[in-house]
Amino acid sequence: MKRNIYIFNEGELKRKDNTLYFETDKGKKYLPIENISDIFVFGEITVSKKFLEYATQKEIMIHFFNYYGYYVGTYYPREHLNSGYMILKQAEHYMDMTKRMKIASKFVEGSSDNILNVIKYYQNRGKKLDPIIENILENKNEIKSCNNPGELMGVEGKIRNTYYSGFDNIIENEDFKFEHRTRRPPRNYLNTLISFGNSLMYTTVLGEIYKTHIDPRIGYLHSTNFRRFTLNLDIAEIFKPIIIDRIIFTLLGRKMIDVKDFEKDMGGILLKDKGKKIFIEEFDKRLSTTIRHRQLGRNVSYRRLIRMEVYKLQKHMMEEIQYEPFVSRW
Repeated sequence: MKRNIYIFNEGELKRKDNTLYFETDKGKKYLPIENISDIFVFGEITVSKKFLEYATQKEIMIHFFNYYGYYVGTYYPREHLNSGYMILKQAEHYMDMTKRMKIASKFVEGSSDNILNVIKYYQNRGKKLDPIIENILENKNEIKSCNNPGELMGVEGKIRNTYYSGFDNIIENEDFKFEHRTRRPPRNYLNTLISFGNSLMYTTVLGEIYKTHIDPRIGYLHSTNFRRFTLNLDIAEIFKPIIIDRIIFTLLGRKMIDVKDFEKDMGGILLKDKGKKIFIEEFDKRLSTTIRHRQLGRNVSYRRLIRMEVYKLQKHMMEEIQYEPFVSRW
């Protein structure tokens, strides 16, 4: 099974013959080229042209994050699978508002259903979340009456804000109060975890889209514009509650991360490298976790589920199936 590589140290990515390695002042660390899916770079590195040529040949994406943990961009190897036919189909489903809304509304429905399942999971464990569930169900009913993606985004925002209002009941930790959603920079510890996790989710989905015939630049809920990628933001909405939020609840519930893993900088709160490594370890573990897939009749990892979500979209645009988002069942 292929896996992600995460780099936090300062050094240089190099190639020698048919191997890749990361060199620091402490020595060389060879990278298992055949087993690498994506490389996530958090440290200050330099990259040789030979390295990039070989990474391109092996179809490895390299995602860059800045000092604050924000996603900066991706080295995206040549588009080896993109097909003109699928780009036309994606454009057709974007330009036709009826077709676009059918896809975009499914993203919001899938996100809402997974949010509800996360809330119900903790409700069944004694957390008082009844009003949260009622409000989300009420908001979810508004999806059907939306006429454009902007209205859908408004409903999605209301659902997510209601969801976030239940975090304090789930976490029950005075150091990790939600207060309200803040970004760039996040203003408290919990928002910092959410922002870091969401960045990982967006880049992971991008990596899975790259391995299909779909073009990530054409989104449906998030409007296609001069930003390079938007479809990964759409698909990530479905998986953030069941991957990122569950990881956060686990890390805080088991006291694997505490306030000592953060620092104040530039008017916000940053996660230190130690905290990032703990989060990433749980993230990788969750991506590798398998669940029983009812339709396939076998176990499938969460990483594979993300790829399958893209395949379902592709088949929808080719009019082979009607797209239905993945909804978790515990």
